[in-house]
Amino acid sequence: METKKVQAEDEESLPTSTTPLLLNNINTSSSQNKPTLLLNLITCMSLITAITFSLLFFSLSPPSTTTATARHLNKLHHPTVILISSDGFRFGYQHKTSTPNIHRLITNGTEALTGLIPVFPTLTFPNHYSIVTGLYPPHHGIINNFFFDPVTGEKFTMASHESKWWLGQPLWQTVVNSGKIAATYFWPGSEVKKGSWTCDDVKYCKHYNGSVSFEDRVDTVLDYFDLDLDDIPVFMTLYFEDPDHQGHQVGPDDDEVTQAVARIDGIIGRLIHGLEKRGVFEDVSIIMVGDHGMVGTCDQKLIFLDDLASWVEIKSNWVHSYSPLLAIWPPSDSNYSLTDVVAKMNEGLSSGKVENGNKLKVFLKEDLPKRLHYAESDRIPPIIGLVHEGYKVEQSRTGKKECGGAHGYDNEFFSMRTIFIGHGPQFERGKKIPSFENVEIYNLITSILNIKGAPNNGSDSFPQSVLLPKA
Repeated sequence: METKKVQAEDEESLPTSTTPLLLNNINTSSSQNKPTLLLNLITCMSLITAITFSLLFFSLSPPSTTTATARHLNKLHHPTVILISSDGFRFGYQHKTSTPNIHRLITNGTEALTGLIPVFPTLTFPNHYSIVTGLYPPHHGIINNFFFDPVTGEKFTMASHESKWWLGQPLWQTVVNSGKIAATYFWPGSEVKKGSWTCDDVKYCKHYNGSVSFEDRVDTVLDYFDLDLDDIPVFMTLYFEDPDHQGHQVGPDDDEVTQAVARIDGIIGRLIHGLEKRGVFEDVSIIMVGDHGMVGTCDQKLIFLDDLASWVEIKSNWVHSYSPLLAIWPPSDSNYSLTDVVAKMNEGLSSGKVENGNKLKVFLKEDLPKRLHYAESDRIPPIIGLVHEGYKVEQSRTGKKECGGAHGYDNEFFSMRTIFIGHGPQFERGKKIPSFENVEIYNLITSILNIKGAPNNGSDSFPQSVLLPKA
């Protein structure tokens, strides 16, 4: 029925568009103009016939069978990947200011159209390690930036490099296992000695030092391409702390963040120009990502645990993290069962008597939405609170006044999304792909490098949907 309606509308429009043209050339009172009328009619019929034939011809023509394939390497002997993280680069930041270098990668590469989805919690260490292992945090062990071992009571911090904390197999280890060379210039977990990865060679593994300039980091990676071809690493990481640093201080909308984004774009330009100078830019696969987004927070968006005292007293030593991920672990000698604590907290929060109480919901970890993949680890505290976007949880009122930015919230919030850009021989130019979770990146990189990866939570078929087939 819809097709017939469109045809009828098209037919009714023909007299409207053609009749005035004919009338302008016809004088009905003069018989000598009849040849002109006949000529006009013949011309119109010829035009309609030509259009009809053209439409018929093209509709019957077989579709093009030409399929784009991966471009051949010109100088390098093997596929090479540079994985870049710009910490806290919220999706949309690439449009905050002029970013010609980032947009060069986008225009001539493949982009996640509405951003890259981080894993939950949307924090720096869990996400960086998910990117390089393809595992959700409960499976790779880094369930927060800070957490406790439930057996020994030891605390994990961002300076903990003992392998017992870091499970799974990161990409640099996978690459070395395949007999190839990997190099890391800062990435959470890269200093950890695991299996074949020793991080003893200062040439290929840099220990974190935040005082090293972004320019020096890029130049060191570029220096690798001055080595003999067989000594060039096939996988390299680059990490930049911005614009996360500025986002926390002033929120995502401040001019300082805009300036930080412009600086990152300049650094990307430095990398591009250095690769071009060496004649390898089109040979190298550059994958640029962030670990999470950022959202503004202010003191009027606060929830205080002490306000729940009429229902249940949440002691400060029960709380492993406050915000944006509320994690509570009552001691075994508590007067309440875990189920009772959750029930009483939610009762108070929904009572209407707790300030902003409706902006927090508390769960036993096994009852969290399955899409969060945040239950299967004994390192995760048994009670988890999900906080609404932009809100914070604190123990008690302190009188402090501050506004800034935060992340760590539910990864369903669009503000937590970051970027994915792929540029190189196996990425189609100008391609847009749907958003996806960052656990897919591990398999994507092993596919580019044509090496066997370790078991992970990503999909084996995902790389086929993103990468060009090999020629």
